[in-house]
Amino acid sequence: MSDNRQSTGRRCRRLDSVIDDDIRYRAVDSRDARFDGVFFTAVTSTGIYCRPSCPAVTPKRANCTFYPSAAAAQGAGFRACRRCRPDSVPGSPEWNHRADLVGRAMRLIGDGVVDREGVAGLAQRLGYSSRQLQRQLTAELGAGPIALARARRAQTARLLLQTTELPVTEIAFAAGFASVRQFNDTVREVYDRTPSGLRAEVTAGRRTATPAGGLTLRLAYRGAFDSDHLIDFLALRAVPGVEEVVPGARPGVRTYRRTLGLPYGHGIAEVDGLAPEDPRTRGWLDCRLYLADLRDLPTAVQRLRILFDLDADPDAVDEQLGADPLLGALVRARPGLRSPGHVDPQELAVRAVLGQQVTVGAARTLAGRLAAKYGAALPEPSGGLRLLFPSAAALAVADPEDFAMPAARRRALTGLCAALAEGIVRLDGGVDREEAAARLLALPGIGPWTVGYLRMRALADPDVFLPSDVGIRHGLTRLGAPGDPKSAARAAEAWAPWRSYAVHRLWAAPANDQGGADQSSAEQDSADQSSADQSNTGTEKQDA
Repeated sequence: MSDNRQSTGRRCRRLDSVIDDDIRYRAVDSRDARFDGVFFTAVTSTGIYCRPSCPAVTPKRANCTFYPSAAAAQGAGFRACRRCRPDSVPGSPEWNHRADLVGRAMRLIGDGVVDREGVAGLAQRLGYSSRQLQRQLTAELGAGPIALARARRAQTARLLLQTTELPVTEIAFAAGFASVRQFNDTVREVYDRTPSGLRAEVTAGRRTATPAGGLTLRLAYRGAFDSDHLIDFLALRAVPGVEEVVPGARPGVRTYRRTLGLPYGHGIAEVDGLAPEDPRTRGWLDCRLYLADLRDLPTAVQRLRILFDLDADPDAVDEQLGADPLLGALVRARPGLRSPGHVDPQELAVRAVLGQQVTVGAARTLAGRLAAKYGAALPEPSGGLRLLFPSAAALAVADPEDFAMPAARRRALTGLCAALAEGIVRLDGGVDREEAAARLLALPGIGPWTVGYLRMRALADPDVFLPSDVGIRHGLTRLGAPGDPKSAARAAEAWAPWRSYAVHRLWAAPANDQGGADQSSAEQDSADQSSADQSNTGTEKQDA
């Protein structure tokens, strides 16, 4: 399969093909935050690199050089601006939709694969040689996988230095450095400061005093952000013991909390939505992380960014969908709506099968029962959180009688879990989406809807449409459009390459008096289950 093929079979325009250095300089001159993370500006007269929206005096055009990544600017000898913190910008939206080698590699590097498995492990996951991978990343991003991972470690080190009171030596290893000397050299090179000097830039009173492995941070995003939609979506599906939505510390704020299974241990994440008085363009969400092992910090942050779709470009999405006669009014009413991903693709796959043919509430109940039976308990409960969601390997050998569902769906669930546990099906960010879809479809009881839902959320594909979905039909009907699958698919052609966002627009369309929004949702799929077991179609509609 071609590495240049996008997941929808049509190519999305790459940003570097539509903007040149003159456009980049105009973005810098206007301090346009939409380009933060898309490129970085290095100033030859000062030796520093900045984000496009840096508030400092705009440098002369002749003194500006533009780089596609922070790692490339660091490799060219520039240090990070201490005023605009270019290392903490949102990631490029390119890595959301690109299905080629570079896009897949960047998603895995962001998840910490290079730190855990080395360049050889990254290359093996992608099906390329280390040399080919190095060549392609360097050609496009100006830096290879080691340099890209190093930039990621440096940002983690700065975060820990400036937000915790941890000893410097402990921070070095928590950030992923192999030695204290390597840590010191990297911090000096990237920030032009020693670690102690970098820590001194932030007063002790501003550093957190959260207990046992806890720290606070801001999760940056670009454009507008509709946190109400996202928190509503997650709250409706929150698995008891694993997730919860609770009142936040500020009036009007809701906090999403969940447990995390991470490479080195477990964690608990808390992410605050926006308050009613907060502008949607505030630029960050407040987050608190409690980790058993601080080496999991970068991975936890990356997975939360995927869950909340924080690297998206909502201006580009809303511009296209907002011009559509059918969706335009919805976009104008709620700008910045995101397409949520997930922190654990295997967990989502299990929950998608649990939700076939039942309501959201029933799916949540089933998932809670499985978590209580097979999930690992936290050492200490935290509020309503007490469990990690069970792994696919644990469920693959579970007693099928514990799955309170028809026989066909039991077989679908155990077959899926076995395929995930054995590596026959992979759902990490480095997989070829088309290949993953084909392998899922080959499993019994897994049909087009479930595959599409997993592509949209587990694989963060921004261009997925679910024409047979009950919620899509209801949403289109509310807008006065035909909701049958053929008509829906035809209407959705105009929404590419952002059809996943159109799905959420339709799911969130104002409900009629019958309240269909909560009952017709992502966890329903008559097409998938009917192909597995005609006799059970449509019979599981009540809450379990």
